[in-house]
Amino acid sequence: MANPRVSIIIRTKNEERWISSCLTGVFSQTYPNFEVILVDNESTDRTVTKASAFKLAGVITCRDYTPGKALNLGIRTSSGDRIVCLSGHCIPVSDRWLANLVRNLDEEGIGGAYGRQEPMAFTPDADKRDLAIAFGLDRKVQVRDSFFHNANSVLRRDIWEKIPFDERLTNIEDRAWAQQVLKLGYRILYDPEASVYHYHGIHHNGDPKRCESVVKVLERLQGQEAIDPIPLHLDLLNAVAIIPVRGPVQILDGKPLIAYTVERAKQAKYIKQVIVSTDDPEVARIARLHGAETPFLRPSELSRDFVDLEQVISYSLEQIEARGLHPDLIVLLEATFPFRPLGMLDDMIVQLVRTGMDSILVGKRESQAIWKQAGNVMQQVDSGYVPRKYKESVFIGYKGLGCVTHPSFIREGHLLGGKLGIYEIAHGISFLEVREEQDFEIAGKLIREWWFQR
Repeated sequence: MANPRVSIIIRTKNEERWISSCLTGVFSQTYPNFEVILVDNESTDRTVTKASAFKLAGVITCRDYTPGKALNLGIRTSSGDRIVCLSGHCIPVSDRWLANLVRNLDEEGIGGAYGRQEPMAFTPDADKRDLAIAFGLDRKVQVRDSFFHNANSVLRRDIWEKIPFDERLTNIEDRAWAQQVLKLGYRILYDPEASVYHYHGIHHNGDPKRCESVVKVLERLQGQEAIDPIPLHLDLLNAVAIIPVRGPVQILDGKPLIAYTVERAKQAKYIKQVIVSTDDPEVARIARLHGAETPFLRPSELSRDFVDLEQVISYSLEQIEARGLHPDLIVLLEATFPFRPLGMLDDMIVQLVRTGMDSILVGKRESQAIWKQAGNVMQQVDSGYVPRKYKESVFIGYKGLGCVTHPSFIREGHLLGGKLGIYEIAHGISFLEVREEQDFEIAGKLIREWWFQR
């Protein structure tokens, strides 16, 4: 049968971070005849909203979740002769993934096939090890081995009708299904050319040091020493810059202060929209003149001195999402930092995606002594008076200068996720913040030369 109808069943549970990249990869396939059905396990984030931007054949909510139940629900509503099972955090490696996976069922006696799962650059070593061991480079046909993995698999509908997935199992429903298929005399096939990126491993455990050693050996054996994939389709990620500004309009060297930040954000190729969050209509007007959007005016009470920045960003995100815009990334920029290096914002977005961090923050390495006050006592928080080259790294964070993070953390009430990366910049002038009158005097003498050179 040439190009049989394929139904792709994608299971999700709070996959907001991955689902756009997953579906972008799916809808970029060369294979022409398929439908996509999303089975969501009551996600509490924006998974379903983001997925709905794609041409899905259906969205099903699975309550009282088990993996087998979710797959059976999706398959029952599907129309394909071939059923593909894909996890919402798996991303096809190439546009031939689907064609390579489905072709395996053309072979006589093959009841199901599964594809390779490759780690991302930032996948933990324990998971890299597990993926490298389980998903090798050789194609193989399994006669007795029931290993099968529904993060990336394909099966025949007529066989599923005889053997649906066991809905009582909380895991390994795929291997239980494969075992029954083998008993009927069918075979299971593994095809490494039908590959997806998969952040998680298959065991989620292991001694980190031992795993690191094993991973290095396996990567050398498989020619993967330079693994550095960026599978999240950077150009298609919806990164939105939010610039919080209080009125009135301030002028630096004859130009509105906010204009310097808006222009830098507009120059970043990975930032899709620049939104100014202000309470001042004149600030909003000036922002629009320089290319920013001002879809709302925030309440004046959010501009009081005691209101923290996270509250302002949280309100701004609520307003943005209420208007149907659902960012993949939020880039926080304060207008009081006009000396950002050209290219910094794109570099920060790439760093976040490449490393798998939750958030990236501009930071300045500090080698001098750092103290904090505890009551009436000053306590040193760095490693003390030791030569700089032996001193532990201590950073001062500048979130107003630049911060890239995920919307889910902001909705939870905090700006940064637990896995924080630091973006270091060498230009000392970049840390100059313009707030007070003397700041404007100093910055005014420097800004023209800076912007001319950068």
